[in-house]
Formats: sequence, structure tokens, C-alpha cells
Amino acid sequence: MIAFFHNILIQYLIWYFWEVPGKILEALRNFLLFNINYFSIPLLFKTLFSHWRRYRWSYKGGFSPARYIEVYFSNLISRVLGAIVRSILILLGLLVEIFILLGGMIIFFGWLFLPLLMVWGLYFGFRQVLM
Repeated sequence: MIAFFHNILIQYLIWYFWEVPGKILEALRNFLLFNINYFSIPLLFKTLFSHWRRYRWSYKGGFSPARYIEVYFSNLISRVLGAIVRSILILLGLLVEIFILLGGMIIFFGWLFLPLLMVWGLYFGFRQVLM
């Protein structure tokens, strides 16, 4: 009977302090990867200076300096607008990534310290009752 209890206790400790923290870290990794894909952060970095929504003007025929300058600045504005919007989305995605990381670390360390919190709570609870 004692060997059986000892095995169950060891199995419980392995489960509590090894398997579940591994699953928590795996879930945290999945959340972080999902967020990166949800905000398309790598793609936004690759296309940072692309035209906004592929709005692009072209210069067609003839010699017209005014038209050439108009097309040039229209394309420049489209690229700057695209860079601004993509930068905001990248920053927003990274901010959400930080919140996910912080939340995951709180859950991870909360799980590891939960037995200590339970013992502490029982100790101070009985201490209040007995006083």
C-alpha cells in the first residue's frame, strides 16, 4: 500500500511540475504563433513600403512634366500611407504579443506557485480561526 501511494505521489508531482507546465508553455507558444499569423507581421514587414491597397498610378505616353510629377507624388503618397498603416498594425500586433506573453507567464508561474498559495492560505486561515 505504501509503495502504491508513493508511486501515485511521484506520478502526481511529475504531472503537476513537469507535464502540465510543458503543456502551458506549448499553449503559450501556440497563442504567440497564432497572433503573429493573425496580424501577418512577417508579411507586413516584407511589404512595408508597398502601395496602399495596391493603388498605383502609371504615366501613359507623351511629354508632360506636370503629369509625371503628379503620378510620382501620388505613388509616393500611396507608399507612405501604406507604410504608416502597416507600421501601426505591426506595433499593434507586437503589443498584443507582449500582453499574451505576460498573461501566459502569469498563468505559468501561478500554476507553479499554487500549492504554496494553498498552504499559505490554509495556515493563515486556521491561524485566524484559532485566535
